[in-house]
Amino acid sequence: MNIVERAAAGRPVNGPRIVLVGPMGVGKSTVGALLARRLRCGFRDTDDDIVTAQGSPIRDIFIAEGEPRFREIEKRAVRSALAEHDGVLALGGGAVLDASTRALLLPCPVVHLDMDGEEAARRAGLDVGRPLLADGSGPRRRWHELMEARRPLYAEVARATVATDGLGPDEVAQVVLRTLELTDK
Repeated sequence: MNIVERAAAGRPVNGPRIVLVGPMGVGKSTVGALLARRLRCGFRDTDDDIVTAQGSPIRDIFIAEGEPRFREIEKRAVRSALAEHDGVLALGGGAVLDASTRALLLPCPVVHLDMDGEEAARRAGLDVGRPLLADGSGPRRRWHELMEARRPLYAEVARATVATDGLGPDEVAQVVLRTLELTDK
């Protein structure tokens, strides 16, 4: 799709064709890669960008530098990706916490991939080392608290929400494409 077609379709002239947001473990990276293949474009994940730039896993950045520092790094990574990438982009689960990031996402074709807590436990293994889930209150309870706070923010930036419960990655990708009217199947 060229610049004129993108503008006519209400998409940003420059920027990603699709941006995926949602909680940890929902499948943003897996579905994003599938979407990119189907749309014959590139795929980028801001969590991967952060790991590459920092030379450390996100978990280690959280532990060594704290969440506020991580969020600053994340904000810069998202800003760069939105400016540079024109394919499918997946954002970390907490990227929407920053108001300036949400403002940047408003003109983009954002899809919120959602799932319930039981699906999250099955997919993400909520009992393992995810830094935001290790606050002592229990991973499942903490996941629900995070989602209560984040769902309105996902809804604020998303053009559509796709419930992924019980769907495989290929099915989710197809629903996303249909939802954004990027395919007629």
